[in-house]
Amino acid sequence: MNVKLCEQYLAPFFGEEELAPYLARAAEARRQLAEGDCPGREFLGWQHLPETIDPAEVERILAAAEQIRRESDVLIVVGIGGSYLGAHAAIEFLQGPLHRLEPGAFQVFFAGCDLCGGQLEELIRLCETKRVSLNVISKSGTTTEPAMAFRVLRQWMEKRYGAEETARRIWCTTDREKGVLRQMARREGYGSFVVPGDIGGRYSVLSAVGLLPMAAAGIDIRRVLAGAAAACRELEDAGPHNPACRYAAIRNLLYGRGRKVELFASYEPRFAVMGEWLKQLFGESEGKEGRGIFPASATFSTDLHSLGQYLQEGTRQVFETVFWFERGAGEWTVPRDEEDLDGLGFLAGRTFRQVAWQALQGTMLSHTEGGTPNLLFTLPDMGEESLGSLIYFLELACAVSGLVLGVNPFDQPGVEGYKANMFALLGRPGYEERRAQLLKRL
Repeated sequence: MNVKLCEQYLAPFFGEEELAPYLARAAEARRQLAEGDCPGREFLGWQHLPETIDPAEVERILAAAEQIRRESDVLIVVGIGGSYLGAHAAIEFLQGPLHRLEPGAFQVFFAGCDLCGGQLEELIRLCETKRVSLNVISKSGTTTEPAMAFRVLRQWMEKRYGAEETARRIWCTTDREKGVLRQMARREGYGSFVVPGDIGGRYSVLSAVGLLPMAAAGIDIRRVLAGAAAACRELEDAGPHNPACRYAAIRNLLYGRGRKVELFASYEPRFAVMGEWLKQLFGESEGKEGRGIFPASATFSTDLHSLGQYLQEGTRQVFETVFWFERGAGEWTVPRDEEDLDGLGFLAGRTFRQVAWQALQGTMLSHTEGGTPNLLFTLPDMGEESLGSLIYFLELACAVSGLVLGVNPFDQPGVEGYKANMFALLGRPGYEERRAQLLKRL
């Protein structure tokens, strides 16, 4: 497997004997997952998905992606939360945030993940002279943010292309049988894929939910799945040396000692949106019943110039989980300059990655000495197989960690609270009594 866990920076904070009871709980959680004997057992379809995904489904995804790339310059992905974050993270991880600005590059944009009309207006204006396809992702089709964006974009496309051509350019990823979006796909003749019923949104990136946008972006999804499948096989063991179990155990030990915030960090700007996916994966899985580690993310060394002081000397409630990639895209070397006015002569001839590695080591040593525990994950590169391994590793570690914590890592009951209040205040039928109560409070 491509993901390696380095624990050397944790030595000042606990010993193996202190970790042992947490490892035992993690091993039991791993067994429960394998046997389907745990809370949320109806949402365990992600566990073997990389190995069991139907090859015919993969071929359908690749064929749809080929059609999208052949007939369009842009794919707009409409979704929120798990319906878009995984794909967005994967595309930026593999291609970088500036790739779509390259002349002639196929562009993937994301909409329906906010309530900003100005953002949507800018996107439409940007796409006016481009050929556009649309992938709308929602189990129900009624989630407010993507439903609003889809209505606007659908009508804009119908005005531009006509109803028949628009239908060829829209792809729905939704429930197999029910829901508004499934009904629309049948009625209008949209191409469609299935959101697996036994996989929650934040665990769905290795299904059609994430694979279709990835493939449309030009990513080799077979290699992504191969990396995930390799991790799936290697992480079957429930013993104390399973790195996913060890990571879950370490997180819970630190949490029990007052470390309530986990900062996910990388020295790669391409990892930034992965940090956003991680915040949903862990935050929505663990944050319930008054418990859970708060997930945050940062890009180093950029954020060391804003958060470094706090991490070094602030309240001792944070631990850091750092991701390092031994090879990345582009290996610029610091050039020589005879005048050396900037004083960088001592770096001449070194690559940026070599400098970043020394920055990582120096930072981790400094933060550890300052009282902040640090975990380090290393991967050989930022390729498709490494991405697949990392996604599966993190999904499994999150599930194990949630069970060790004592919560159901596959539900999200608290998410409905704000939605109910929003619907009531907007005057949605059926919410009249709640609306009256809220207006009194306001």
